[in-house]
Amino acid sequence: MSYRFNEGESVEAAVRRVACEQLARAIEELTDGALDRHETIHQVRKRCKKLRGLLRLVRPALGEMYAFENARFRDAARDLSDVRDATALLETYDALMARFARQVDRRAFAPIRRTLTLRRRDVVNGEVDVDERLARFLTEMQQARTRASMWDVSAEGFGAVRGGLEKTYRRGRNGMVAAYEDPSDENFHEWRKRVKYHWYHTRLLQPVWKPVLQKRREALRRLSILLGDDHDLAVFRGAVLDDPDAFSNIRSLQAFFGLLDRTRTDLQAKAHPLGRRLFADKPGALGTRFESYWQAWQAEAAARPLLAAPQSRAKSVEAGGGGGALLS
Repeated sequence: MSYRFNEGESVEAAVRRVACEQLARAIEELTDGALDRHETIHQVRKRCKKLRGLLRLVRPALGEMYAFENARFRDAARDLSDVRDATALLETYDALMARFARQVDRRAFAPIRRTLTLRRRDVVNGEVDVDERLARFLTEMQQARTRASMWDVSAEGFGAVRGGLEKTYRRGRNGMVAAYEDPSDENFHEWRKRVKYHWYHTRLLQPVWKPVLQKRREALRRLSILLGDDHDLAVFRGAVLDDPDAFSNIRSLQAFFGLLDRTRTDLQAKAHPLGRRLFADKPGALGTRFESYWQAWQAEAAARPLLAAPQSRAKSVEAGGGGGALLS
């Protein structure tokens, strides 16, 4: 299974295949018991994000179906968000402590982790509710797989993807400017989402020129991780400030927030030059460049049988399948 378009497929066939593969994986993750509950929820929510990225790439060619399908995947993932968030807060705390392992005494912040652990346990103890939500999610994925096998993409070739590619890229470019002109949590979160969708689009289109787009994909992944870590810390800060008395004494919180803010400043500083490089082109220029890659990819695929034909003829002659008069 691959989250990318394949040579020789129509856009419609590729979209249907990629969607059905992602949905099949989600259903498998929900039913085979190979992952624990928290990892299962994390994985299937990522499937929804990848499906929404796929939909965004061909958005203009989907018509009214886009809004319907996008909302279904968004709402399905949202129904599991608080279960995932309880684990994500613990992971964020542990990552921050690991970053400053040689500089701080973790025992000073132990009450913070204890509170996070208890909150996660409370979520887990709501087992019936979580099971019901997972059952709803499974039904939603099964129904979506039936629908995805019949999705109608009204355009062909690069025309089916150019509008979605440029729109998402434009939002990412504008989001970067907004984030650094007004560095609010909301603006950085919005930029992060647009970066991630452009990363998905680059993954889907990577085969059109693999050596170049693989490097772009890897750079976008690095940027997405930087912004994702920043977002996790912003969410963590908000969760603590919502109920500071439950976490620790004020001095411990102030010290912890100092580490958190230092880390966010570093992450945002690293993200900026990488983002400026990745979003340097104007949207139309990026679309034109990707279209050139696409056309070359299609021409290469069309020429391949012609290039192979002389080889086949030579093998036939060598085997005595033709050209006998020349040998007699």
